[in-house]
Amino acid sequence: MAFRTGQYDRQLEEQTLSSEETYAGIFLRVQRDRAKAPDGSEVGREYVRHPGAVVIVAERTDGRLLIEHQYRYPLKRVFVEFPAGKIDPGEAIEACAIRELAEETGHRARQWKHLGRMHPCIGYSDERIEIFLARGLESVGQRLDAGEFLELDAISPKEFELAVHDGLITDGKSITAYFLARPWLSGKDQS
Repeated sequence: MAFRTGQYDRQLEEQTLSSEETYAGIFLRVQRDRAKAPDGSEVGREYVRHPGAVVIVAERTDGRLLIEHQYRYPLKRVFVEFPAGKIDPGEAIEACAIRELAEETGHRARQWKHLGRMHPCIGYSDERIEIFLARGLESVGQRLDAGEFLELDAISPKEFELAVHDGLITDGKSITAYFLARPWLSGKDQS
């Protein structure tokens, strides 16, 4: 079966009838809409508006990948994830990736590759995450944001995959980013 888009997908579209912002926070907003469904019925839709983010697979010269251990309040536990952060208003995605890598890990990269994008929560958010691979790392000093706390580590691609399969890494953006980056990784230190 070939992948299909276009006319096939257009018949599934919903038309917005009304839209209301019900909450505006520091960077998230909640929207409540009424829409016309494909069958002509009227349906309610609630969703979170998000400014977008980046995630970076940062490969060291030894082939190991930089990871962070960070407490995530909504789930009340520490997660292992790749460096990532929110895109500021008017900020180019490349500039955001460069800024976040430096702030969170204290590194600058000589080589960058945009690998694509993902939409992590399509049922209730318009968030998009731009995915980058960074190589040729050099230390520039970590500059965490106020109230940001994390611990850095580095693991091999093989260790990353095992941690995913063992349920130790469950962060969707990091898993997606890894599998998009995998064909481009150097293959060093596969232990």
